[in-house]
Amino acid sequence: MDGVNHSVVSDFVFLGLTNSWEIQLLLLVFSSVLYMASMTGSILIVFSVTTDPHLHSPMYFLLASLSFIDLGACSVTSPKMIYDLFKVISFGGCITQVFFIHVIGGVDMVLLRAMAYDRYVAICKPLHCQTIMSPRMCTVFLAAAWALGVSHSLFQLVFIVNLPFCGPNVLDSFYCDLPRLLRPACRDNYSLQFMVTVNSGFICVGSFFILVISYIFILFTVWKHSSSGSSKALTTLSAHITVVLLFFGPTMFVYTWPHPSSQMDKFLAIFDAVLTPFRNPVIYTFRNKEMKATMKRVCKQLVIYRKIS
Repeated sequence: MDGVNHSVVSDFVFLGLTNSWEIQLLLLVFSSVLYMASMTGSILIVFSVTTDPHLHSPMYFLLASLSFIDLGACSVTSPKMIYDLFKVISFGGCITQVFFIHVIGGVDMVLLRAMAYDRYVAICKPLHCQTIMSPRMCTVFLAAAWALGVSHSLFQLVFIVNLPFCGPNVLDSFYCDLPRLLRPACRDNYSLQFMVTVNSGFICVGSFFILVISYIFILFTVWKHSSSGSSKALTTLSAHITVVLLFFGPTMFVYTWPHPSSQMDKFLAIFDAVLTPFRNPVIYTFRNKEMKATMKRVCKQLVIYRKIS
């Protein structure tokens, strides 16, 4: 390409999820309900952890941080799916969407690993829990999560921001992401696909296996030291493990599978964009008595405040 940007594409056209008006309407209702539920649940978790002194612990601090990230995850892709009839996005808007998707994904991965480490310390080293998982350590985890997320995303943008796009400017999806954005580029995509696999795919797979090994070790420790508190520990661990499996499953498939089918790609895109932000409030709330009690109390206080005002 002689070092010159030959891009003649100023915007991209999404094919969307379907051409059927009836299915589009169904998806509009489905995604709108899940979007509002995800936003409400994540806001309630952040507000509950912030205002309730009983939840000022490392586990809930990390949960609130994860819920805050879910607010961003909801807002990056879901509105585009809700407003599926508007199928055009500018080149700059597409690049911006890619940037925030990878920032949120990177932060999510580090926070999930930090939550696994917190459970390991709480279960395997309970006497040193407050010393190891101090407020300073929690802040370090959060700062590291954002630093990795931003650096990972910027690394991706270095490769794609000056890519030559000579058309067609059609993306068979409803939002921009690297595997989809590389397809209309008018150059050999093999090296770019390899870069995506190395950068995003290996990070996903590596993080997933580290988490799997961590939770196997923690579960073995709980089984070996079975006691009255093991039931509560297993309930908490099952919530964490469920979130890890649901997060990394679709993500690993998207970034490591070289040629996914269009329909499978769209199904995973819906799962990742709409269901992923929704699952965290549901899983962590309904499997945690303290969280449920606090959120009920917060909702009652909000209702009383609204009646008074």
